[in-house]
Amino acid sequence: MNVKIIVATHKAYQMPSDSMYVPVQVGAEGKDSLGYLRDNNGENISSKNKHYCELTGLFWAWKHLDADYLGLVHYRRHFALKKSADKWMSILTSEQLSSLTENYDVILPKPRNYFIETNYSQYAHAHHAIDLDKTREIIANRYPEYIPAYDAYMKRTIGHRFNMFIMTRELFRDYCEWMFSILFELESQLDISNYNNYDARVFGFVSERLLDVWIETKNVKFKELPCIFMEKQNWIVKGFNFLKRKICKKAS
Repeated sequence: MNVKIIVATHKAYQMPSDSMYVPVQVGAEGKDSLGYLRDNNGENISSKNKHYCELTGLFWAWKHLDADYLGLVHYRRHFALKKSADKWMSILTSEQLSSLTENYDVILPKPRNYFIETNYSQYAHAHHAIDLDKTREIIANRYPEYIPAYDAYMKRTIGHRFNMFIMTRELFRDYCEWMFSILFELESQLDISNYNNYDARVFGFVSERLLDVWIETKNVKFKELPCIFMEKQNWIVKGFNFLKRKICKKAS
């Protein structure tokens, strides 16, 4: 089985040794080479990286890579499994993935649950609600069969994040064509001239909310895996920032 999973990165970093992982320098346009494959070769959207985040690498993979299974992870965040019952979790290997693909067409990260927020309200508090409202309009016009899943997803508190996945070649191509067509239309309609640098990453943020809509509508069989983060995270700070965004948006 031929597998190519791009590892989106903007800095030099220790990469997995398994040959199925393909480090790709995202936002490479105008930047010095890190020694990895670059997302500005051939057909690309590398210059849009500050708005599309890791999706510039995904676009490049869609246009230039071929394998039985394709996917995306991040240099600091990987799918993980235990090698055996008495071992700590480690980065997913090609051998482990091979056994999973016997029963599943898509691998996703364990979902995030906001508990006190729906997927819509969480986004509206963290970013700009118009991003999702415009997205819904575009989907209703272009792909109305996805609206039931879109509306249901926005009312839930649980969703897959990080734009991380591994898919069969056919599903990968179908998803990229669908997702990028929506984002490019959104880019043409949405005025982000007054967005701060964080919110200007809008198309990367919106795409995280599109994956579940596509998965549900396609009714594909998927497996959820835990993620391993390669650096320490300060959950107190992350939790404080989450509540701060919620309170500040309500007050404004």
